[in-house]
Formats: sequence, C-alpha cells, structure tokens
Amino acid sequence: MNERDKAVLIKLLQYIQEIEETIERFDANLQTFKSDFVVKNALSMCLLQIGELTAHLTDEFRLRHSDLPWRDIVAVRNRAAHGYNAMDLELVWGMIQNRIPELKDFCEKILLESGK
Repeated sequence: MNERDKAVLIKLLQYIQEIEETIERFDANLQTFKSDFVVKNALSMCLLQIGELTAHLTDEFRLRHSDLPWRDIVAVRNRAAHGYNAMDLELVWGMIQNRIPELKDFCEKILLESGK
C-alpha cells in the first residue's frame, strides 16, 4: 500500500473515532440524531469528511478492495454537501450504525496488514 492510501485510512479512522465519541458523549440514538442539531451536524460533518477522503484513495487501492462500496460512500458525501434533495436521516443513521463499524474494521485490518 502506498503512503497516500495509508494516510487516508488513518484519517478515516480518526473521523470514525469522532463519530463514536459523539454518539457516546450525547448518548445518541436515532431520535437524538433527528432532533438535536448539534449531534446531527457533528455526525454529518464526519460523514462528509469520510466521503471526501475516500475519493482520495488511489484507483488501484479501490479496485483491490472492491468489496467496499466506495462509490456509495462518496455519493452520500455528494448528496449531503450539495443538497441533492433532503437527506434521509434514518438512512444516514443506519449507515452510522452499520456501515461505519464495517469501514472501521476494514481500515484497522488493512493498516495492521501493512504494518501501520
């Protein structure tokens, strides 16, 4: 793995940690996410950054690890950043609860294999 991809994975893990800490600090659940703009903005900003970062992974890396939905991650970022329709908050919360832990496991595994 090249240094650029490694740096992106490390930064992805930092934003994932921010998501985890925000959820813990606010004892956040779907209802909190929907009703508390601070929680919604904090978590959404992390998701935006994650989407932005994944766009900076090399094509070679994304092809080698095509089992992850890289295009979907970037698409969520684009919808949020550019306001394409209203965001489905339940869908976003589902991503936070299900897809972000998968992304975390993936990043940790790849970094461990590369000798971080």
